[in-house]
Amino acid sequence: MRERDLTILSGEEVAAVLAGQELVIVETVKKAYQAHGKGQSSLPHSTFLNFPDDPANRIIALPSYLGGEMKSAGVKWIASFPANLKEGTDRASAVLILNSPENGRPKAILESSIISARRTAASAALAAQTLGGGKARVVGLMGCGLINFEIVRFLVALYPGIRQLMLFDLDLTSANFFQAKCADVFPQLHFEVAPDIDTLLRQSSLISFATTSGKPYVQSFAMCAPGTVVLHISLRDLAPEVILASDNVVDDVDHVCRAGTSIHLTEQQVGNRNFIRCTLADLLNGTAEPAKDEERVVVFSPFGLGILDIALGELVLQLAGKKGCGSVIKSFLPSPWRQTKSTVLA
Repeated sequence: MRERDLTILSGEEVAAVLAGQELVIVETVKKAYQAHGKGQSSLPHSTFLNFPDDPANRIIALPSYLGGEMKSAGVKWIASFPANLKEGTDRASAVLILNSPENGRPKAILESSIISARRTAASAALAAQTLGGGKARVVGLMGCGLINFEIVRFLVALYPGIRQLMLFDLDLTSANFFQAKCADVFPQLHFEVAPDIDTLLRQSSLISFATTSGKPYVQSFAMCAPGTVVLHISLRDLAPEVILASDNVVDDVDHVCRAGTSIHLTEQQVGNRNFIRCTLADLLNGTAEPAKDEERVVVFSPFGLGILDIALGELVLQLAGKKGCGSVIKSFLPSPWRQTKSTVLA
């Protein structure tokens, strides 16, 4: 491909090249975290575009650079419009622009809602593996949407022995739809809809929160078994008291301590970040000590880092190239200014 060309990959093409690649995706996410933990990245804070007359909606820009083996830069532009669900469409839509770190030129535009969901799920499954959640006999899923569906996909890939899952959603219709869809895709699993949140917390030793809650509603983990691993993907479900009573691991301390997350609210309440033990990268790189109290509930709170989108986007581009997928717009970029002929105005 010439330097002025641009590759475009649609959602169907992205889904096709990622099909069956769960273990490769997890490894890609792991390498991205490890590079970030070693300082081989540039990760500005996400920028939130809010709508004053419609505060439920937002569009977020996540720029990032990832060095190490991957060496790529770019930005994810992802919209979240919850009301879309009532219209039968997805809440999130996204594009990912990849740039060359050598010359800055954009080289690809990828549909990115699939990339975003799968990097989130792979991150959660990797955290479960790292924190010991893979030993779970019952997996609890709080929120019956796309993200928890993808988390099931990646947990099954990492732990084929998982059999029992418990679901809860405030919308029983969503829970029943989720159960039916999972039964279709994962026939080896048994799914049960919990009658309430406490039942799910009590019976599950690995729990994934992937809800749309904007404020905490879980006030205690007293009913959880010792050593339960909680994947706090939606970030705003747990009260500060719950965070303070838990062993806290995050993806990036500065990033997660903002935007009204449970971690952010806890920092505001106590005036420090000492309740955060380490990052997932610290554990993956061996620079953090193991948990001192294995009886405590472990909470993983990932803000969601743009480096993961960049890493997975590069993987998609590589796989697409091998399969001959995608469309190439020839000479998308203009000819260099110094090589163009001057136009004389009459």
